[in-house]
Amino acid sequence: MTLRMGSTATARYRRAMHRRALALVLVAGIVVIAAALMTQYVGGLVPCELCLYERWPYYAGISVTALALLAFRVRPVAISLTAAVVLIYAASGALGFYHVGVERHWFEGPSACTSPTKQATTIDELRAQLLATQPVLCDQPQWSFHGLTLAGLNFIASLGLALASLYALREALRRGA
Repeated sequence: MTLRMGSTATARYRRAMHRRALALVLVAGIVVIAAALMTQYVGGLVPCELCLYERWPYYAGISVTALALLAFRVRPVAISLTAAVVLIYAASGALGFYHVGVERHWFEGPSACTSPTKQATTIDELRAQLLATQPVLCDQPQWSFHGLTLAGLNFIASLGLALASLYALREALRRGA
Protein backbone atom coordinates (compact mmCIF):
# COMPACT_ATOMS: atom_id res chain seq x y z
CA MET A 1 0.00 0.00 0.00
CA THR A 2 1.44 3.36 -0.96
CA LEU A 3 0.60 6.67 0.59
CA ARG A 4 -0.36 9.34 -1.92
CA MET A 5 0.11 12.97 -1.08
CA GLY A 6 -1.09 15.99 -2.96
CA SER A 7 1.38 17.78 -5.20
CA THR A 8 1.84 20.62 -2.68
CA ALA A 9 2.50 18.20 0.17
CA THR A 10 4.86 16.18 -2.01
CA ALA A 11 6.79 19.31 -2.99
CA ARG A 12 7.08 20.36 0.66
CA TYR A 13 8.26 16.88 1.62
CA ARG A 14 10.92 16.83 -1.11
CA ARG A 15 12.05 20.35 -0.23
CA ALA A 16 12.42 19.27 3.40
CA MET A 17 14.34 16.14 2.39
CA HIS A 18 16.60 18.24 0.17
CA ARG A 19 17.36 20.59 3.08
CA ARG A 20 17.86 17.75 5.57
CA ALA A 21 20.23 15.91 3.26
CA LEU A 22 22.22 19.10 2.65
CA ALA A 23 22.31 19.82 6.39
CA LEU A 24 23.67 16.31 6.95
CA VAL A 25 26.32 16.88 4.26
CA LEU A 26 27.27 20.20 5.86
CA VAL A 27 27.63 18.74 9.35
CA ALA A 28 29.48 15.65 8.09
CA GLY A 29 31.90 17.80 6.06
CA ILE A 30 32.63 19.93 9.12
CA VAL A 31 33.17 16.80 11.25
CA VAL A 32 35.61 15.31 8.70
CA ILE A 33 37.72 18.46 8.39
CA ALA A 34 37.64 18.97 12.18
CA ALA A 35 38.87 15.39 12.64
CA ALA A 36 41.70 16.01 10.16
CA LEU A 37 42.74 19.16 11.99
CA MET A 38 42.49 17.38 15.36
CA THR A 39 44.78 14.56 14.19
CA GLN A 40 47.28 17.23 13.18
CA TYR A 41 47.14 19.68 16.06
CA VAL A 42 46.11 17.40 18.93
CA GLY A 43 47.27 13.99 17.73
CA GLY A 44 50.59 15.25 16.37
CA LEU A 45 50.30 13.67 12.90
CA VAL A 46 52.01 15.87 10.35
CA PRO A 47 50.06 15.85 7.05
CA CYS A 48 51.78 15.04 3.79
CA GLU A 49 51.36 17.12 0.66
CA LEU A 50 48.44 15.03 -0.64
CA CYS A 51 46.74 15.17 2.78
CA LEU A 52 46.80 18.96 2.58
CA TYR A 53 45.40 18.87 -0.98
CA GLU A 54 42.61 16.57 0.21
CA ARG A 55 41.39 19.23 2.64
CA TRP A 56 40.61 21.82 -0.04
CA PRO A 57 37.53 20.03 -1.44
CA TYR A 58 36.10 19.94 2.09
CA TYR A 59 36.58 23.69 2.53
CA ALA A 60 34.87 24.27 -0.82
CA GLY A 61 32.18 21.67 -0.14
CA ILE A 62 31.31 23.16 3.24
CA SER A 63 31.06 26.66 1.74
CA VAL A 64 28.96 25.64 -1.26
CA THR A 65 26.70 23.44 0.87
CA ALA A 66 26.07 26.36 3.23
CA LEU A 67 25.21 28.56 0.23
CA ALA A 68 22.86 25.89 -1.14
CA LEU A 69 21.07 25.73 2.22
CA LEU A 70 20.70 29.51 2.24
CA ALA A 71 19.39 29.54 -1.33
CA PHE A 72 16.93 26.63 -0.99
CA ARG A 73 13.92 28.83 -1.85
CA VAL A 74 15.42 29.80 -5.22
CA ARG A 75 15.14 26.42 -6.90
CA PRO A 76 17.53 26.87 -9.88
CA VAL A 77 20.25 28.25 -7.62
CA ALA A 78 19.76 25.52 -5.02
CA ILE A 79 19.88 22.83 -7.70
CA SER A 80 23.03 24.29 -9.27
CA LEU A 81 24.79 24.60 -5.93
CA THR A 82 23.75 21.09 -4.89
CA ALA A 83 25.10 19.73 -8.19
CA ALA A 84 28.37 21.57 -7.49
CA VAL A 85 28.53 19.91 -4.05
CA VAL A 86 28.12 16.48 -5.69
CA LEU A 87 31.01 17.24 -8.06
CA ILE A 88 33.21 18.62 -5.28
CA TYR A 89 32.86 15.53 -3.11
CA ALA A 90 33.18 13.19 -6.10
CA ALA A 91 36.47 14.93 -6.95
CA SER A 92 37.49 14.62 -3.31
CA GLY A 93 36.78 10.89 -3.50
CA ALA A 94 38.93 10.62 -6.63
CA LEU A 95 41.77 12.43 -4.86
CA GLY A 96 41.35 10.16 -1.83
CA PHE A 97 41.48 7.08 -4.08
CA TYR A 98 44.64 8.42 -5.72
CA HIS A 99 46.24 8.93 -2.30
CA VAL A 100 45.31 5.37 -1.26
CA GLY A 101 46.86 4.17 -4.52
CA VAL A 102 50.05 6.11 -3.79
CA GLU A 103 50.22 4.60 -0.29
CA ARG A 104 49.72 1.08 -1.66
CA HIS A 105 52.14 1.76 -4.55
CA TRP A 106 49.45 1.27 -7.20
CA PHE A 107 50.25 4.73 -8.59
CA GLU A 108 53.36 6.84 -8.57
CA GLY A 109 52.86 9.87 -6.36
CA PRO A 110 54.21 13.39 -6.68
CA SER A 111 57.98 13.25 -6.87
CA ALA A 112 58.44 15.65 -3.95
CA CYS A 113 56.35 13.55 -1.60
CA THR A 114 57.23 9.92 -2.36
CA SER A 115 60.27 7.82 -1.63
CA PRO A 116 62.98 8.29 -4.25
CA THR A 117 63.07 5.41 -6.71
CA LYS A 118 66.55 6.19 -8.02
CA GLN A 119 69.40 5.69 -5.58
CA ALA A 120 71.90 8.53 -5.33
CA THR A 121 75.39 7.64 -6.48
CA THR A 122 77.15 10.86 -5.47
CA ILE A 123 76.99 13.22 -2.53
CA ASP A 124 75.52 15.96 -4.74
CA GLU A 125 72.72 13.64 -5.96
CA LEU A 126 71.97 12.64 -2.36
CA ARG A 127 71.87 16.28 -1.29
CA ALA A 128 69.52 17.14 -4.16
CA GLN A 129 67.23 14.21 -3.26
CA LEU A 130 67.14 15.21 0.41
CA LEU A 131 66.37 18.84 -0.39
CA ALA A 132 63.61 17.88 -2.83
CA THR A 133 61.91 15.42 -0.47
CA GLN A 134 59.14 16.51 1.93
CA PRO A 135 59.60 15.67 5.61
CA VAL A 136 56.42 13.51 5.48
CA LEU A 137 56.13 11.17 2.53
CA CYS A 138 52.79 10.53 0.83
CA ASP A 139 53.53 6.86 0.17
CA GLN A 140 54.24 6.04 3.83
CA PRO A 141 51.07 6.25 5.97
CA GLN A 142 51.62 7.59 9.48
CA TRP A 143 48.54 5.84 10.88
CA SER A 144 46.48 2.81 9.98
CA PHE A 145 43.94 0.57 11.62
CA HIS A 146 43.83 -2.94 10.14
CA GLY A 147 45.16 -1.55 6.86
CA LEU A 148 42.73 1.37 6.70
CA THR A 149 44.69 4.63 6.56
CA LEU A 150 43.54 8.22 6.92
CA ALA A 151 43.59 8.49 3.11
CA GLY A 152 41.27 5.47 2.97
CA LEU A 153 38.96 7.04 5.54
CA ASN A 154 38.94 10.23 3.47
CA PHE A 155 38.02 8.22 0.37
CA ILE A 156 35.11 6.57 2.19
CA ALA A 157 33.92 9.85 3.72
CA SER A 158 34.11 11.65 0.37
CA LEU A 159 32.10 8.95 -1.36
CA GLY A 160 29.51 9.04 1.41
CA LEU A 161 29.22 12.81 1.12
CA ALA A 162 28.98 12.60 -2.67
CA LEU A 163 26.16 10.04 -2.38
CA ALA A 164 24.31 12.09 0.25
CA SER A 165 24.68 15.16 -1.96
CA LEU A 166 23.42 13.18 -4.94
CA TYR A 167 20.35 12.17 -2.90
CA ALA A 168 19.78 15.85 -2.04
CA LEU A 169 20.08 16.74 -5.73
CA ARG A 170 17.59 14.03 -6.67
CA GLU A 171 15.09 15.33 -4.13
CA ALA A 172 15.58 18.90 -5.36
CA LEU A 173 15.00 17.84 -8.97
CA ARG A 174 11.93 15.75 -8.11
CA ARG A 175 10.16 18.30 -5.95
CA GLY A 176 8.43 20.00 -8.87
CA ALA A 177 7.61 23.66 -9.29
